[in-house]
Amino acid sequence: MSDAKPPLRILLCAPRGFCAGVVRAIDVVEAALQRFGPPVYVRHEIVHNRFVVDELKRKGAVFVDELDEVPDGDAPVVFSAHGVAKSVPAAARLRNLFAIDATCPLVTKVHREAEIHHKRGRMVLLIGHAGHPEVVGTMGQLPDGAVLLVETEADVPGLNPPEGAELAYVTQTTLSVDDTAGVVAALKSRFPGIHGPHKEDICYATTNRQEAVKRVAPDCDALVVVGAPNSSNSQRLREVAERAGCPVSRLVQRAADIDWAEFSGLGTLGVTAGASAPEVLVEEIIDAFAARYEVRVETVTTADESVFFPLPRELRPPAA
Repeated sequence: MSDAKPPLRILLCAPRGFCAGVVRAIDVVEAALQRFGPPVYVRHEIVHNRFVVDELKRKGAVFVDELDEVPDGDAPVVFSAHGVAKSVPAAARLRNLFAIDATCPLVTKVHREAEIHHKRGRMVLLIGHAGHPEVVGTMGQLPDGAVLLVETEADVPGLNPPEGAELAYVTQTTLSVDDTAGVVAALKSRFPGIHGPHKEDICYATTNRQEAVKRVAPDCDALVVVGAPNSSNSQRLREVAERAGCPVSRLVQRAADIDWAEFSGLGTLGVTAGASAPEVLVEEIIDAFAARYEVRVETVTTADESVFFPLPRELRPPAA
């Protein structure tokens, strides 16, 4: 009887995993811990990945849901990469907390766009997922009632902006590129004068990761997205693979989460990772398949990324 493992070709998507905004957010917490020592308080998960959060906890980060859980004092409190409503830094200032903002600059860009539209007297339509921290933060840049949320194309016919209102739209940065194009087309069809962003709001990392998945998915028997269930960009990668014709497309956090019954008899497997999933977890998943298959890994690259965001001023080393 032969013990030889069956062969498995793994198509490893590139780019995958950490984007510049996630790298910066994690660096903010680590730099604050180094500069000021623990504890460093973090409001909400700094990024949507349990492994990353647990690593930072081990180093002395304390994660809280709201600012009222942060004791008075001079320990830093970091706002997550997803951005926060204006009321949050305002509450921090009232209590003289030492706040450090780790909002991704590409999310901040959407906040500024929404504010500019509002100042010009326009009603803002935000394309995004209700309850997602980024959407809560973006809606919280403007007064109540100044933003209408649009989740899907099917929502567009039921929108009731005030009679004669000038309209503009912005989007969450981690949406499906194709879904969003459909919503935008529906908005433009119903409201021909609507104003859009000068440059696409969906971030470069979301777009690039979806493009890589579209490239490999039709050639795969199954595809694994390494990421957390509450990660919007990771969920979108799974959906993109499904739509591109991959028979089995699953989001997994760790190798222990793999349902091996779904991954038997494979010839070709696609692997990618959401923008908040560290590379060590991608390696863990590949190792798990290597224990069962004779794997041959091929990297499929669709874009080169060189984006870098500097740390907030409070954490930059003093100028020489």
